[in-house]
Formats: sequence, C-alpha cells, structure tokens
Amino acid sequence: MARLSSATATSAGGIVIRFRDAIPQLVLGRRRRERDSQTWTLPKGTPIPGESLEQTALREVCEETGLTVRILSPLDAIKYTFVQRGTRIHKTVHYFMMEPTGGDLDGHDHEFEEVRWVSFDEAATLLSFETERSLVGLAATRLPEAV
Repeated sequence: MARLSSATATSAGGIVIRFRDAIPQLVLGRRRRERDSQTWTLPKGTPIPGESLEQTALREVCEETGLTVRILSPLDAIKYTFVQRGTRIHKTVHYFMMEPTGGDLDGHDHEFEEVRWVSFDEAATLLSFETERSLVGLAATRLPEAV
C-alpha cells in the first residue's frame, strides 16, 4: 500500500454580518459536489503570491459573494485535513468578522451556485461542516452592536 504524501495549505475568508430588524444575519454559499451532493459553507479562498491574509479574505469574499466588505476584527482559524489526488492536505483557514460596504449577492462568481443571507440559527442547520458551525457560534458571541 502506497503512503500518501503530505502538504499544507492556507486560506482566508470571512463571516459577513448585517442586521435586519435588529436580527443578525450572515452570508453563506451553496456549492454542488459530485452528482447529488451540495455543501453550504462560508466564503473563503487561497492567497495569491504576495497577498496578506486580510487581503485574501477581502478579495475572496468579494468574488464569492458579490459584496464589497471591510474587516471588523480577526475571528479565529479552523484546521482540517483532507485527501486530494493522493496527497493528505493539512489546511488552515483564517477567518475575519466583516461587514458589507456595497455590492450585491447577485454579483457572486461561479464558485457558488447560490449565495444568501441567513440568520445565525439557520446557519447552524445549513452549514455542512462542524468546524464552520463552531466558528459561527463563536462569531455570534462577538457581534457588533446593531446599527
């Protein structure tokens, strides 16, 4: 049996927050996986050379959601491992709390089939990965004041 090679990967993304009628909401995206599977996830992506984690998070959130955003504060990082093309990848994703400054969800790119605002309660049931559900739970304890 062949051993898997190992690699590390880093990404950055954001939890974009708004308030509607004093209820906090965040943005999630839906991706299709394989034939009948889909995942709901937070926007995130890979840095391009020379980019800081903050720059990556701002760019990727804009591309994947159609929103322009600003960072409110760093949040936390999640770590997970997966296998891709015979390589075990140890990935760290750095997240930031963000707020929208413009744009429109209709402007999201091809990486998500659907992007929408959801309540924190709905996010807890929609999100496909436990690491992201836990992160959203943490974000709920650090919400800015409703404007």
